[in-house]
Amino acid sequence: MANQFEKNTIRLSFFIGIVSFLNLIRKPPLKDWLIIFLLKGYIASILDNILVKKGYLKYPVNLFKSFDISVLFSYVIFPVMCIYFNQVTKKSNILGILTKCFIFTFPAVVAELWLEKNTKLITYKKSWTGIHSFISIASTFLIVRFLITLIRKSAEK
Repeated sequence: MANQFEKNTIRLSFFIGIVSFLNLIRKPPLKDWLIIFLLKGYIASILDNILVKKGYLKYPVNLFKSFDISVLFSYVIFPVMCIYFNQVTKKSNILGILTKCFIFTFPAVVAELWLEKNTKLITYKKSWTGIHSFISIASTFLIVRFLITLIRKSAEK
């Protein structure tokens, strides 16, 4: 029963993530949003796997017991957030992109900090802090944003 809140949170987050994804991909260009979704999931899972293996993060309650990483956040929540980020920054300049990156990253980190303190969904180990989370989330948003810009430019040629 102690993990019931965590399990319900995972189920609700998964449902919201899938519904959000389906809503997002209705807006063109579909191929860009799918590329962003897959890139963010790939990058997030690699980073998450490294951090878990090095002992900085732990996910005591998880969607799938066979994974050490948070499948929900690496493959659903963060990729969906990254699509939203890319949609709102598609025509932005560098200052706009950086500002919107902060606007997207800050609430994600606040939510993660709350989850870390109040649930068993994530546990910070060693010297990991919210600042580390902020840097890793923001940098992956920016990396994916940069990569999709390169992909778009090469597709135009």
